[in-house]
Amino acid sequence: MTQTIAPLHLADPTVLVAALLADGYRVIGPQAAHGAITYDPLTAAELPKGLTDTQEPATYRLVAGDPARWFDYVVGPQSWKKWLFPARQKLFSADRGADGFEVTPHEADWPKTAFFGVRACEIAAMEIQDRVFDNGTFADTAYGARRAGTLIVAVQCARSAATCFCASMDTGPRAKAGFDLALTELATGDGLLLEIGSDRGAAIAATLGLTAATAAQIAAAHAATDTAAAQQTRAMPKGIAPILKDNPDHPQWDDVANRCLGCANCTLACPTCFCSDVEDVTDLAGDHAERWRSWDSCFSVDFTYVHGGSVRRSAKSRYRQWMTHKLSAWHEQFGSSGCTGCGRCIAWCPVGIDITAEAAIFAAPQEG
Repeated sequence: MTQTIAPLHLADPTVLVAALLADGYRVIGPQAAHGAITYDPLTAAELPKGLTDTQEPATYRLVAGDPARWFDYVVGPQSWKKWLFPARQKLFSADRGADGFEVTPHEADWPKTAFFGVRACEIAAMEIQDRVFDNGTFADTAYGARRAGTLIVAVQCARSAATCFCASMDTGPRAKAGFDLALTELATGDGLLLEIGSDRGAAIAATLGLTAATAAQIAAAHAATDTAAAQQTRAMPKGIAPILKDNPDHPQWDDVANRCLGCANCTLACPTCFCSDVEDVTDLAGDHAERWRSWDSCFSVDFTYVHGGSVRRSAKSRYRQWMTHKLSAWHEQFGSSGCTGCGRCIAWCPVGIDITAEAAIFAAPQEG
């Protein structure tokens, strides 16, 4: 972490994108595609200026907003997980030789990369996955290389969607650490506040020739994220971890199971879910084999398949596993909740199941 540097004032975020590109970074950031905000390789011209979103249970729409605003949308269906923990990844190949098989680990190229537009809840999600993929007993070296080789440019949220509940998870809407640079959009026409979080970020900022932000601009940036927090109408109940652990037979599990389709949308959209499957493939001659890892979900019937059948055969048992692991058992495994309050599982559930509403039912006093 760099020494404390006073925030700077930036007139236009495209200047920062251009500086990163000029410094040789592959910039991956938000753009409008297929009716949603996606995270893909970016040029400054592709930033989705003038767009906002409406999100509710089972509803997501990009709509026109203030044409002068750069970051009035929040998170879309994708997370940075798609880059750090790819949906399908080759692990190694094996080739038959005179003395047996030679195994070659697959080392995918990861160029100098900047993630641009990372929200506070997404930084929290990355930090959770850091503990999953390097927890002292297991280390995914490919994940570690991608993570270490990535510069993080955060965007502090100045608005919340109706599905956001990061404030109750203490993961946003303002990121306090975990970034190299952070932007906060001020009132329309007032530019952005640029905060520096690392030596790597300071080196980039030094090339921009910016002036120091005023006290009024710093106060306005903090007020913007305070406003975003105050907009949130959803919250995770306090103390939900022990409550779920102590209620495996609560009748609400049957109720939610009757609504859940088992489609796994929630786990695919979730920025922290890490379940995966491993597939071995060979050529017809048996001389070449490959091992691939791909995303899986605890909602899949076959995910718990062992000889004789699946362990969790009912929708009730699978939903209970997901929610209890996410909000309760995760604390024992990784030292935090597995949820960051991004709200994706609410917006992208086809039947609109709301994890905060379900948790509130478990947290409510039971009659009798």
